[in-house]
Amino acid sequence: MWQQGVVLELEITDVSNSGEGVGRYQDRVVFVPNTVTGDLARVRLEYLKDEYARSVVLEILRPSQYRERPRCIVADKCGGCQWQHISDLYQGQLKEDHLKQALRRIGGLVIDDLPFSPILKSKESLGYRNRVTYPLGRSASGALQAGYYQSKSHHIVNLNQCPVQDVHFNLLLTEIKQDIQRRNWSIYDEKTHTGLLRHLSMLIGRRTGEVLLTLVSSDGNVPDLQEQAEKWLSKYPNLIGVNLNINQSKGNRIFGPKTYSVSGKPYVREIFADLELQLGSDTFFQINTEMAELMLKIIIEELQLKGTETVLDAYCGIGTFTLPIARLVAKAIGIEIQESALERAYYNAQANQIDNVTFYQGKVEEILPNLEIKPDVIILDPPRKGCSFEVIEQLCQIMASRLVYVSCQPPTLARDLKLLTQTGNYKITRIQSADLFPQTTHVESIVFLKAQ
Repeated sequence: MWQQGVVLELEITDVSNSGEGVGRYQDRVVFVPNTVTGDLARVRLEYLKDEYARSVVLEILRPSQYRERPRCIVADKCGGCQWQHISDLYQGQLKEDHLKQALRRIGGLVIDDLPFSPILKSKESLGYRNRVTYPLGRSASGALQAGYYQSKSHHIVNLNQCPVQDVHFNLLLTEIKQDIQRRNWSIYDEKTHTGLLRHLSMLIGRRTGEVLLTLVSSDGNVPDLQEQAEKWLSKYPNLIGVNLNINQSKGNRIFGPKTYSVSGKPYVREIFADLELQLGSDTFFQINTEMAELMLKIIIEELQLKGTETVLDAYCGIGTFTLPIARLVAKAIGIEIQESALERAYYNAQANQIDNVTFYQGKVEEILPNLEIKPDVIILDPPRKGCSFEVIEQLCQIMASRLVYVSCQPPTLARDLKLLTQTGNYKITRIQSADLFPQTTHVESIVFLKAQ
């Protein structure tokens, strides 16, 4: 019977791109969260359409060979990660499969003809996150809550520790929540747009151990914040700075445009590819330092640089890839739209005595056609939305000898690869997926292309 509330036994035969188990009932698809291929589950239909339904698990009747016991007691509720119940090995297989599906369906590419390398797996599937940003809220009893939103909701799952984040954050999360509660600082209410504190964010330099704490507030007037910040700095040796970010918008954006140093340093130092980098509160930096370094190593090995090249790094951020590669080539160019990121990039270049790099601030599609020099290699690491059509057109006009496309979103990667290859201008020479975000559905990819 196809109606809401019906309870049935369902065998899970696949896992969707969104991370849910997939089964079939009466020739219709049923999505089942917190399940994995091979599970036999008793489920209840909750949300029905003509062709599919969403359901909830009532009981796992026969666990899959790919199922593991989650390392977190709220793993089935918290939206911070989706796959703690799935073995690490099978997570990698699923990510490879999801990438291939996107390239085939959206990119129209023939999978059997593509040069895939085995997925890069993280040495640490837990404790790897170098940054956390928790929304703040109040429980029905008025207690402070900090955690991740429950999947497909804005209900906060309260946390005092998290097995996926760097272990240094656990003590800080618990005790800083207590201090905020004692201070009785008002907490932002997204329904009424009243209150002060919106998010609690922490960033750690994995190689230095330095921690930066940032409070995101709707207003800069947080009573006695400097006094409390100085207490935190004196209490926690690894904590080197406390920042306040002002976000007055009504949307879901986490950080506002202005960040102020309350006490201590406004940044942490990270050692990456033998360079010392400064990372600020809202600096984009890969969430998994060790895996990002491995990805950079793959890029350098594949390019086989001779030292005479000019390399352009579009969407360069703070120079994470630009600066290590600049040491291996004649000239490096970085393009970045965010002013604060570019300030860090300039500083990082100077601090590491790298003088053969030039940075431009602005949109890639506006700067790319005005460059006076033709790069030999172009590195693309765009946001989730991928490259604009203008950028793709310009790449096909410039015809750099080689392209390196780093992507965190298979559908937009597939769309862009289709445009780059369908005219015959570029040919894919290697596709390297990477498990940058263990315990989640996210898959990172590096695609190497050459002009032909």
